[in-house]
Amino acid sequence: MEDVKIRRMAKEDIDAVMEIERDCFTVPWSRNAFLMEIEENKFARYVVAEKDGWIVGYGGMWLVIDEAHITNIAVRSAYRRQGFGRKILSEMIRVAEEEGILRMTLEVRRSNDAAQRLYQEFGFRFCGVRPGYYQDDHEDALIMWRENSL
Repeated sequence: MEDVKIRRMAKEDIDAVMEIERDCFTVPWSRNAFLMEIEENKFARYVVAEKDGWIVGYGGMWLVIDEAHITNIAVRSAYRRQGFGRKILSEMIRVAEEEGILRMTLEVRRSNDAAQRLYQEFGFRFCGVRPGYYQDDHEDALIMWRENSL
């Protein structure tokens, strides 16, 4: 994983991010949504994982006062289970802590055991459910929180 670069998402990355969105989600975010996030939302922080000049994943969060809400983490299906998600999440936590964020939260599909295990490895704990949260199939979201170690 030493040849993987995690860096801030740029406008030029959006085509690759849109490919990842279509690969990973049944209801992908729009191109404009990402443009707004990286160019206009002062609370948003987005990163990409790059391997050999190829964007293989990304992650985003909103920083509000002393909390971070992880909006999305996605890795191309061909690159899953290789540590890219772990590397992205680690960088997001580093950025949040650097900016004085005390707590982080996210929602994860009830059926996404792999993501839940990853988040638990980083200290996220279950604290609630959002019934029918996902619009594509009305699956429940599990709410997870993490206390940062500032």
